[in-house]
Amino acid sequence: MIDLRSDTVTKPTLDMKNFMLSAPLGDDVFSEDPSVLELEEKVTRLSGMGGALFCPSGTMANQIAFGLNLLPGDQVLGHPDNHVYRWEQGAIARHWGASYKEICTHNKNNSLGILDAKDFESFIQPDDPHYTKTKLIALENTLNFGGGRIYPLGKIKEISSFAIKNKLFLHLDGARIFNAVIESGVSLKEWCAFFDTVSICFSKSLGCPVGSVLLVKDKEDRKKAVRLRKVFGGGMRQAGILAAACIYALENNLDRLKTDHKRAKIFGETLLHNSLFKLEYPVETNMVWFRVKKNAKEIEKRLAEKGLKLLALTDKLLRAVFHLDVTEEDFKKSCELVRLVKM
Repeated sequence: MIDLRSDTVTKPTLDMKNFMLSAPLGDDVFSEDPSVLELEEKVTRLSGMGGALFCPSGTMANQIAFGLNLLPGDQVLGHPDNHVYRWEQGAIARHWGASYKEICTHNKNNSLGILDAKDFESFIQPDDPHYTKTKLIALENTLNFGGGRIYPLGKIKEISSFAIKNKLFLHLDGARIFNAVIESGVSLKEWCAFFDTVSICFSKSLGCPVGSVLLVKDKEDRKKAVRLRKVFGGGMRQAGILAAACIYALENNLDRLKTDHKRAKIFGETLLHNSLFKLEYPVETNMVWFRVKKNAKEIEKRLAEKGLKLLALTDKLLRAVFHLDVTEEDFKKSCELVRLVKM
């Protein structure tokens, strides 16, 4: 079975498993796991941020970032399709007592998840005790609900300047930031330079079984983040066996993301040869979102019967995501199956 539902379905390769098994271990709650410390130091250096904290998941990393910067009654601004709002169970309100304001504007990029700095202007609350206090802007890169699109660096610069001017924190859900790094040629350090906090997920395109990292501005924020991770139950012990997978991925799995991007683009072009399908978004990285004229669940079922798993997100929308577990043979068969499928 070829599984293109998500890049989270990957399994560790034999080389990654062997690297994990040979990792030196310690108690990370005592800050004594050498593999965790190595990963955190490595990501800190690559990002140019002030510190890093290993977390079990991207959702936890995101929520810790919000906990660093929000008080009950505060307000977060962001696109309605951001993962932190759409797919994290209302955790900003649940954990921190803060609200999330959906920024819906009429600029041409809004449907792709991209906002301009000016889009936020009218949503800054006045300094008045009757209103919530606008405190933070949340962005995502790459954009899941934008078909894996890369957030333009120029727009991030403008939003960063706007945030600084208005004394707002800026958080990046960078779950797939390395896809943006590899495709754009812009370094991780350049992307991170504009943010107060950044989360990075290693269990997606990089093929790790578990693990995310939260990047923060300074050592004091990292110290606070450790406390928040603990209260979430994220204080792991010999976590180095998991951190080692992330180290292996950084050293071996970055350049191969180009293959995922190339295959996704060809897959997207192949879809257009079948009158059932229409691309929902331009294909930039490893994701292909496409609309169907008939019932998407039925298409999903028919392709699964032929050995290809896709994800039906709505009754008209399907997603395919390319990753390191897809072989060249799998890729060619996937293209053939979507080209020939009928209703």
